[in-house]
Amino acid sequence: VSSAASDVYKRQNHAVLMPDADVGNAVSALMGAAYGSCGERCMAIPLLVAVGDEVGDAVIAGLKTEIAKMKVGPGTDNSNDMGPLVTKPHFEKVKAYVDSGVAEGATLVVDGRGVKVAAGHENGYFLGACLFDNVKPGMKIYQEEIFGPVLGVVRVKTLQEAMQLINDHEYGNGTCIFLSLIHISEPTRLLSI
Repeated sequence: VSSAASDVYKRQNHAVLMPDADVGNAVSALMGAAYGSCGERCMAIPLLVAVGDEVGDAVIAGLKTEIAKMKVGPGTDNSNDMGPLVTKPHFEKVKAYVDSGVAEGATLVVDGRGVKVAAGHENGYFLGACLFDNVKPGMKIYQEEIFGPVLGVVRVKTLQEAMQLINDHEYGNGTCIFLSLIHISEPTRLLSI
């Protein structure tokens, strides 16, 4: 039953970042959306589609800065930003996705696999935030739900390309878009519901 249920409930949420979006606002929102609850929630955002290299570079730089400030450790310490993953098998599964992303050619910008935690907790299932750039639609980390603290950035040239990626994804679920008010009507016209 649980195997059948896991196939039914696979999800892959996307965020789209337009070139004129407020990158600081997007970084702040993505930190919670991608890494909050260790990414172990159905509405986590594991994929960011950056429309244009300039905004892609800016969001990567902003995320790197914020990830460096994160504190990972036991959930009993309220000063931590992120606790452990739920089980050892899930921890191993998420690490395997990170390994897969590297093997398939995505750029691992931030590697949380070797995160250091407070003494006495070294054997916990801790994985720091992982950030990939140059993720491609054929990669396993793009296609499958990771359900962990891993964010992949996909780069496209146009909003139309971004919407097509989302429409074509087998497990498309939720989408958010960071944009200026100038583009407010365009995404809904391009998204097939």
